[in-house]
Amino acid sequence: MLQWFCMGWIIGISLMGSHAWDLHISTWLVLAIFVLWQKFQSHFIPDVKQIFPLTLQLILNVLIGMVLGFGYANTQLDERLALIQHEQYEAELIVYLPEISQLKEQKLQQTIQVLNLSSQAQYFSASISTQILQEQQLKLEPGQYYRMWGRVKPSQSYATPGAFDMEKWNIQQNLHASFDVKQLEFLTEQQVASLGFNSDIRQHQAILHQFKIAIEKQRLRLREFIQKQPLRNNGLILALLTGDKSLLNKGTEQLFQRFGMSHLLAISGPHVLIFAILVCWCIRRSLAKWLPDLYLKWPQQYVLVLPFIMCVSLYCAFTGFDIPALRTLIICLVASAMLLLQQRIRPFALLIFSASILLLFDPFSILSAAFWLSYGACFILLRIYQTLQRKQMNAEQLTYAQSIKNALMILIESQWKIFIALFPLMIIFFKQIAWITPLSNLFAIPWLGFVVVPLDILAALAYFIFEPLSSALFQLNDLFIELLHVVLYGLDRIFSPALDAVAMKNTQILLLILALVIVFLPQGLMPKSWGWIGLIFVVLPIRNPVPFQLSVLDVGQGQSIFIRYHQHTMMVDFGGYYDESKFSIGKNIIQPFLSVNGVRKLDQVVLTHLDQDHSGGFFSIYEQLTIGQLYTNQQVEQIGAVPQVLCLQGQAWNWDNQVFFKVLSPSREQQEAIPFNTNESSCVLYVSVREKNGFKNFLLMGDAGWETEYKILQNYPNLSVDVLVLGHHGSQYSSAYTFLQHLEPKLAIASVGRFNRYGHPAMLTQSRLDKLGIPFLQTAKSGTIHFVEKGKDIKLLEERAKYKWYDYSTKSITAD
Repeated sequence: MLQWFCMGWIIGISLMGSHAWDLHISTWLVLAIFVLWQKFQSHFIPDVKQIFPLTLQLILNVLIGMVLGFGYANTQLDERLALIQHEQYEAELIVYLPEISQLKEQKLQQTIQVLNLSSQAQYFSASISTQILQEQQLKLEPGQYYRMWGRVKPSQSYATPGAFDMEKWNIQQNLHASFDVKQLEFLTEQQVASLGFNSDIRQHQAILHQFKIAIEKQRLRLREFIQKQPLRNNGLILALLTGDKSLLNKGTEQLFQRFGMSHLLAISGPHVLIFAILVCWCIRRSLAKWLPDLYLKWPQQYVLVLPFIMCVSLYCAFTGFDIPALRTLIICLVASAMLLLQQRIRPFALLIFSASILLLFDPFSILSAAFWLSYGACFILLRIYQTLQRKQMNAEQLTYAQSIKNALMILIESQWKIFIALFPLMIIFFKQIAWITPLSNLFAIPWLGFVVVPLDILAALAYFIFEPLSSALFQLNDLFIELLHVVLYGLDRIFSPALDAVAMKNTQILLLILALVIVFLPQGLMPKSWGWIGLIFVVLPIRNPVPFQLSVLDVGQGQSIFIRYHQHTMMVDFGGYYDESKFSIGKNIIQPFLSVNGVRKLDQVVLTHLDQDHSGGFFSIYEQLTIGQLYTNQQVEQIGAVPQVLCLQGQAWNWDNQVFFKVLSPSREQQEAIPFNTNESSCVLYVSVREKNGFKNFLLMGDAGWETEYKILQNYPNLSVDVLVLGHHGSQYSSAYTFLQHLEPKLAIASVGRFNRYGHPAMLTQSRLDKLGIPFLQTAKSGTIHFVEKGKDIKLLEERAKYKWYDYSTKSITAD
């Protein structure tokens, strides 16, 4: 029963921050089930335990675990959210450095504990130019105090489905803001005490904290040592050893990404276990030689369990207690406890108990992809191990050649099983997959696991004993890594691997997970044929749960709008970063959004004009999309065979005689003036949905301003508008008072980035909307704004209303 309670506990914590599950309702549900169960047991059927009590008890245990887990997680979340910063401001901070910095290009990224803003521990991610440190001749080390001057910046995500959620990641990392450092000054402990921070100093002087700081300093020394060595792959050596990617070059990182092996750059369970096994092997050999009688008193596993746990704990501390390493430590602790208590070790129960304990100490681990991928991989490896045990029990004596062949087959089998089993998780977290991963892992994993990582660990141990030996071992390991590069670059030339975007709807992903769980369950629990049947349903077309959808995407300072009706799909603009090579809106926001919506083909694409903030994302990803028709206000040369049409006032089309589109601008005269005024020549699109209530008429203005607005009023005086997407992101030179007064939209929307340098939406525009009583939303505060069909109504949903860590509370707006 404890195992089922723990499963409920994990499920409850996984709902952290979600408004979709009401704690009060679930609490009453559990209480009602419990009361009914007691009544049913005591009054109606005295011998109920012999009929079907087990199912009810299991359900009750899971529900109780869910309620307790959800309540615990959200209590912890509320405490962490109370420390989040929401505004930009200049600040003078007294800070403490709890860990080593991360080296970036011409700067350091340093986690700092801020002492003078809150009585509770508050952590910022500080960005410090290396030039400032060189000018002041400062070297940052863990355990130091500083006075820093700079600008506090709140974390801001692109709140768009599928996009990476930076705010959630910062919550998981316990970071409450970022801080751009302009100047800093070293402070002694006495100076900090004189400023009144004695209680913080006492906490930092605690034995456990000082042990952690000592470990961090050794990590820093080792990084500096590796950095000075004549190595071609010092970044990869350091990443494999401690998980620190400070020295890792982009070429190596991109190579591992293309082969789907980025997880190998992080510290995982095998790294920790290799270190512990090496040390315990040395201890076992020493005891066998010098104290053989010891094994007569205690079994070998009892003697070695304590040093084994100590080694795992030490390595976890040395890597900063990353989630995979911490998971390994907890699994080892639980397994050791079972061993010492002479309990049978069941692999699945071991995973459930260790995950529950991990989430008790750190419930925010549930927000990390590393948690799910780590435990998913462990589950598959344990299933493979169980299969091997059965095969070995029935196997005859094998020759040396047969043993090698058998080991190779096991490696191949394990790789494709892990790849398939983790496939849905890769789609959920990364929206893309490298199909060559099982092939590249056949060489990379054994080479890294049995050669590179053990040699890396031996070299690190030698560093603390005899540095010249350590240097020689690191250089030898550098040669072995070069051999790995030769193989990977060879595969790169042959196969030209790429990360392919995978477009699957949530229903398909859920079916895939259920099917794979059935396939990988132990024999006899459930027919395997059910899983294979489920996999067939995954590839079948699934009807969209929402017939009509129009989403104004949160793409920062830009615009992108997605429209769908049943099987028809369309994009109006794609947003764009000022330099798509540094950060691509197309690859990081638009493509993941289309993937989670199961979209590979777009019937129409409208680029209202070719400004970077409207079209930049399109040119980053158009080659990965099938496009039926491209509408633009001027000819685009670099997109090959995609059919193009110039936007022109009067153009119209429809989807199934239900959703109608009409181009209201530009006119022919405006088209001719494009080289001189691209904004006023924007494609202005009117979208109308028939036979629906609520928000059914949409006017999308692009970057058009007063001139275009005046012409629209002249040409379409009876235009009915429910939702107006403001021209030019709510600039003061668009959305004229007369234009707004005449249209009287039920809602106005500005697609803007938070703290953008243009000051959009302009205060003057907001003042006009306020005076006319027109409700107003902006993507910077609401995230992606969805209009979805529910029955006969089209209703409004705001992305930032989904989770607690989105700091803006949303207000209810209806079309009535």
